[in-house]
Amino acid sequence: MADASYPAELLYHPEHDWARVDPAHPDTAVFGITWYAQDALGEVVFFDPPEVGSTVTAGESYAEVESVKAVSDVVAPLTGEIIEVNLGLGDAPEAINNDPYGDGWMVKVKLSEPSETEGLMDVAAYEATLS
Repeated sequence: MADASYPAELLYHPEHDWARVDPAHPDTAVFGITWYAQDALGEVVFFDPPEVGSTVTAGESYAEVESVKAVSDVVAPLTGEIIEVNLGLGDAPEAINNDPYGDGWMVKVKLSEPSETEGLMDVAAYEATLS
């Protein structure tokens, strides 16, 4: 399992989800769950991804992660259309535990409301919610 970390370049949702928006492509983001979320879940054994082309809405569930403890919803930090799914998680869902910000990414989204990023937290604000 990865060590606790919260990369400064990410934006964070209160439901322990993150978004990585590339400044060169501000209308596209990659989503995943935070170290805190994967730690609370325990060993992830299954990821049920959404379909490419489906729409996600900020603050609403778009996928499920199953761990040895429970099945949990994954909440979208931003609104948009799924343009890519991390198919590698089908064979290796443990990547969510081992590398939640790298190989454990979940989906790539074309944002329909890029200004929603203003409603997400930076790393300092997110870490303050964890104490």
